[in-house]
Amino acid sequence: MDVDAKPIKSKNFYFTLQFLGEVSDEITHEIIQALCKIKFSSFYVDLKGVGAFPKIKSLRIIWVGTDENGGNMLIKLSEKVKEALEPLGFFSNKSFKPHITIFRIKKKIKDITDDLKNKKSEDFGLQKVSSIKLKKSELTSNGPIYSDLVEIKAQK
Repeated sequence: MDVDAKPIKSKNFYFTLQFLGEVSDEITHEIIQALCKIKFSSFYVDLKGVGAFPKIKSLRIIWVGTDENGGNMLIKLSEKVKEALEPLGFFSNKSFKPHITIFRIKKKIKDITDDLKNKKSEDFGLQKVSSIKLKKSELTSNGPIYSDLVEIKAQK
C-alpha cells in the first residue's frame, strides 16, 4: 500500500479496551483499585484483516483487526473493564471494536479502498492476551510516550 500516513511504532501496538482521557492522580488510584479486581483468563487473538476509521472513503486511522473468536474474547474483557469503571463515572459512548491502530492519516490521501479490500483477509499472526494495563500517554512533538501505571495479569 502506498499511503501518505504516519506509521505507529510496533512498541506502541495495543488494544484500547477503554479510553479514559485526562484523570487526576486521586482518580488514577481508584481506577487501579477497580481494575485489580477484574478476573480473566489468558486467550489468543489472531490478528487478521485491515480496515479504516471512520470509513474507508474518509479515513483517519488504518488498523489491523482480529478473528471472530479472539475479537469476542476482547469484547468480553472490555465489558469487564467498563463494568469496573462505571461506578467511578467512566462511560463509553462508543461500542468497542477490537483493533490495533497501525497508521494515522494526517492529511487527505489518494483513494486506497482497493488496497484495503485486498488486505481484508490478510493474517498477521497470533497474539496472546495475558494481561491488561492502565497506560499513561504523554503527548510530545515526536509522538506520544506511553508508560504503564499498572499491569493486571490473567489467572492462567
